[in-house]
Amino acid sequence: MPSDTLTGLPERPLYTPDERARRDATIWTVVQGVLAPIQFAVFLISLVLVIRYMVTGAGYEAATLSIIVKTGILLTIMVTGAIWEKVVFGQYLFAPSFFWEDVFSFAVIALHLGYVWALIAGWPTDTQMWIALAAYGAYVINAGQFLWKLRQARLDAEARI
Repeated sequence: MPSDTLTGLPERPLYTPDERARRDATIWTVVQGVLAPIQFAVFLISLVLVIRYMVTGAGYEAATLSIIVKTGILLTIMVTGAIWEKVVFGQYLFAPSFFWEDVFSFAVIALHLGYVWALIAGWPTDTQMWIALAAYGAYVINAGQFLWKLRQARLDAEARI
């Protein structure tokens, strides 16, 4: 069942005590904690390169390479995140606590892979960059979703003390 934010059902804690213990004990929590800021740094660098290309017409190759790197990191964090969900919640994706974040993650992945398709298919470079910017906008929303959950987890932990 999806998280309670859109269902109107009584709110479920983000983590049960057993889930919290598994979250704290698994190396996959550390992996996610390392990959997320790396992905964000790559995103910021790539965003600058894409905007530079869109404004000046210079640096297409650098912008393209940065988008491919960002896409690779995104796919890596999605796979490792699915493993993390399996360890913590017992299912690879769409655990109730992260249902909507996972749903939106697929939209983010689709947009990034849409960019890769446009690149391979030889679509006009401006179209490629607009797809990348759409992917980046979706990524920012999705990152915000996960940051909100991190805050919820922190507040929940403080309330239990």
